[in-house]
Amino acid sequence: MNQIDEDYMTVALNLAKKGRGTTSPNPMVGAIIVKKNRIIGKGYHKKAGLLHAEIYALKEAGNDAKDATMYVTLEPCSHWGKTPPCTDAIIKAKLKRVIIGMKDPNPLVYGNGILKMQENGIEVEVGILEDKAKELNKFFIKYITKKIPYVIMKAAISLDGKIAVKTGDSKWISSNESRKRVQLLRNQIDAIMIGINTLKIDNPHLNVRIKNKKKEPYKIILAGKQKIRGLKNLNLFKENHDKIIIIQSMDAGNEIYEDLVHKIITLQENYTLKEVLKKLAKLEIISVLVEGGSRVFTNFIDEKLVDEYLFFIAPIIIGSDGIPIYQGKSPEKVKKTIKFTKVKGKFLNGNIFLELKR
Repeated sequence: MNQIDEDYMTVALNLAKKGRGTTSPNPMVGAIIVKKNRIIGKGYHKKAGLLHAEIYALKEAGNDAKDATMYVTLEPCSHWGKTPPCTDAIIKAKLKRVIIGMKDPNPLVYGNGILKMQENGIEVEVGILEDKAKELNKFFIKYITKKIPYVIMKAAISLDGKIAVKTGDSKWISSNESRKRVQLLRNQIDAIMIGINTLKIDNPHLNVRIKNKKKEPYKIILAGKQKIRGLKNLNLFKENHDKIIIIQSMDAGNEIYEDLVHKIITLQENYTLKEVLKKLAKLEIISVLVEGGSRVFTNFIDEKLVDEYLFFIAPIIIGSDGIPIYQGKSPEKVKKTIKFTKVKGKFLNGNIFLELKR
């Protein structure tokens, strides 16, 4: 690895980011073609079903691609999907070298694209800025290897660990800047999930409120055994109700709404959240933002299903009868508490923003 390769891979990674929020369930991929120290072709995957990054780059480079080097953030595909194999196009263009950020974790591709290019005389190097490439596609990697979505838990909390006062009111614990950051996040993920109590108390919109938004995520309600009354009067139903997914147990009886929502998923009584995530993955939902409430947070934490925690900590104290973020029992020793191994933090207009991983 040398600095020049890293610099060009950085360009490819930045190109890939342009597909954030639009490529699901596919990965974000960027590619550039370099010849005589000049970029002659570039591209990124814009949307599932459209051309892959490598093909856009090859089209822009044209005949000049012969004997050039391609930098691509993810191993080129070697199988037919909605589009032809990228490796075939790369071989046909007679590229000299292909520098890859990371192998494709998809078993249909993993290593096969590399091998196919090598067998056709192309020099291949793998692992340039690999950590950054993996971070870029953490949603896709989890989905393709574990068959469940990547889960982010988001909560605004007080200094004493409460997400609402005793009445359930939580508007607004977080600052304006914090809420703007949440809107940006919603614009990148596939689905937002809440429990039925949060639906009843907050009557949220769960929409994306920014200019030039790329998508409107699915809105998932964990209803359990409870019936959802007056769905037509809820803010969720007033806009994009075709994006609503209701998760319920068999005796909940919400079939009356079947034609008014995207989908009703009915599971056995006492279903687990992992079962829910497996069902969502089958719908090609690869990322979920869990936004409440306390019981849902607790169950996700206890089932160890959260990949990433985002906490907006406000400089307020709510009190002992407020609603806690976590309802699990305290261990007898500090060393038995839930620990986070990766921690990032910053100030956001009076809030402390923490990104945590266990």
